[in-house]
Amino acid sequence: MALFASELHLVFGRARTWVTLAVLAGVPVLVGVAIRLSGSEGGAEGFIGQVAGNGFFLIVASLALSLPFFLPTAVTVVSGESLAGEASLGTLRNMLTAPAGRSRLLAAKMVALAVFCLTATMVIWLSGLIAGVVLFPVGDVVLLSGTTVSLADGLLRAFGIAILIALSLLGLAGIGLFVSSLTSTPLAAMAATFGAFIVLGILGAIPQIDVIHPWLLMYGWTSFADLLRDPPYWGAIMRNLWIQAAYLAVFYAAAWARLTSRDING
Repeated sequence: MALFASELHLVFGRARTWVTLAVLAGVPVLVGVAIRLSGSEGGAEGFIGQVAGNGFFLIVASLALSLPFFLPTAVTVVSGESLAGEASLGTLRNMLTAPAGRSRLLAAKMVALAVFCLTATMVIWLSGLIAGVVLFPVGDVVLLSGTTVSLADGLLRAFGIAILIALSLLGLAGIGLFVSSLTSTPLAAMAATFGAFIVLGILGAIPQIDVIHPWLLMYGWTSFADLLRDPPYWGAIMRNLWIQAAYLAVFYAAAWARLTSRDING
């Protein structure tokens, strides 16, 4: 627990982490103000098109807009720095010789990354809620299936969406953790992790190789919208979670193999 607390302090003690969270918190505010200034007849479709009529949808729209770029970028920065940052400062060598052991160190870092993923999505959720209430009328929620539910039910579903998105980022966090174990240069780890994310995105955009699309990291990220149906469609959601678990398991195991065999003098 002391090691885990130390990792949390390391992640959330950096100024760049708070700047990142501030940027994420600004997304709902920026979207809400833009919609408010443009009026309710902006012609937008999807969740954004419903924000002016019900501020609840600002939460979902902001999470959806942040998922393709802002959230992955934040995870790339934090995960890429997890091991490489300490290696560059020379503190990793001391930690590898600590009684807690290398496996526990890696586990603590992964759990800290998971906490950051959840914190990032919840910052958007909370900011979207506040901005939605301040800027727009808020009331009962009409789901994608046409069913009307109470605001409390809608907020609970939006909370579930934030958790699902956080879980969807764990596969990318696992890739970042592995890449971070390969180098002592944080910027190189961040760039390589983001590069892997871009390559996976490009592969997902090529129709000629659609046979592999269901196995790509980001294929099921948009399944969170199925929570806004009555009843929710769990098939795509569970498949996405299984894919994230598979990516996390593979790259966490690779990071563990690298860290446990790392020369502490290197």
